[in-house]
Order: sequence, then C-alpha cells, then structure tokens
Amino acid sequence: MLNVHAFPEAFSPSECDAIIALAREGELKDAGLVKNRSDHNLRRADLGWLDERAGGDWIMERIMHLVAEANRAHFDFALTEFGESPQVARYGAERQGHFTWHSDIGEGALASRRKLTMVVQLSDPRAYRGGALELQPDANIRVSDRTKGSAVLFPSFVLHRVTPVHEGERYSLSTWVHGPAFR
Repeated sequence: MLNVHAFPEAFSPSECDAIIALAREGELKDAGLVKNRSDHNLRRADLGWLDERAGGDWIMERIMHLVAEANRAHFDFALTEFGESPQVARYGAERQGHFTWHSDIGEGALASRRKLTMVVQLSDPRAYRGGALELQPDANIRVSDRTKGSAVLFPSFVLHRVTPVHEGERYSLSTWVHGPAFR
C-alpha cells in the first residue's frame, strides 16, 4: 500500500528560520494554480521560489537526500528529476490563507509528471491558528505533524489541503519529484 512518510526532524528550527528569511529576500507573489490560473476561493497564499534566491543550494541537497532515502525504503517510484524549484508558501490570517482539497498532479509538462510531493513545516505551530496540512491517502484524513522542521512525503496524487489560517501566519516549503507517468 502506498503511504505517507514522515520526517520528524527534516530541518532544524534555525534552518527553518533561514529558509523563511531566504524566501523573504525577494517579493512573495500571489499564489496561482496550474497554467497560471488564479482562484482565491481555491487557494490564498503568497509564494517565493527558492531558485530565484541565491544561497539556497543546501536546501535542495537536504531534500534530495531525504527523498532518495524514503523512496528506496517506502515508495520505489521511478524518479528522474526535481524539475521545479522548491516553493515557500506563506498562509496569512489577514487573507485566511488556505488551499482547498487537491492533488499535485495536473495539466502541464511538469505537473503531469509529478510523482512525489514533499512539504516541510517551517513555522512554529504556536505562531498561527488553523492552517493544518491534511492528507487523504485513503478513506481517512490524516493531519500532518506541525512541529517546526518536520516534513511529509507522499505520492503527488494524494488529496491534501491546508485549512484556513485564522491567526498569525504559517510558512511551508513544498517541492516535487518527477518521473515517467504512473502505469
């Protein structure tokens, strides 16, 4: 059975702060959907792409190591590349930041080849209220660990969402691993 794999300490709290600071070095842009569509009823967040920031190579190195280890042990998917930049998302209470139920496989050259999704919790859970990352890999909904620096890796076809943030702000880091189409 395909499952969800958790990394309790993927990044240290100070590394999470460094990732947030790196993302904030440039302008965070309003989040869209696949093919540059936008619908604030579906998704309300601000995004920064780490490939647009200097000094973030260590982040991808860590992610590649974690994904390779977990894929060998838990998924055994045919993976070929990290074709998209890691994305830092800010979900703020002032906009009730959220992302409704969705999967990460979609239209487009890259989105159609997503095999695994990794989401890293960058914020201290006391810094916001709401903003839970919920996953539905089967008939049950699971809430992802909110510990700062924890991460979750799951097949990109798994339904997931971020519930609305009611107080404060939640930061997360997402990235995708690509490969040939599922058979």
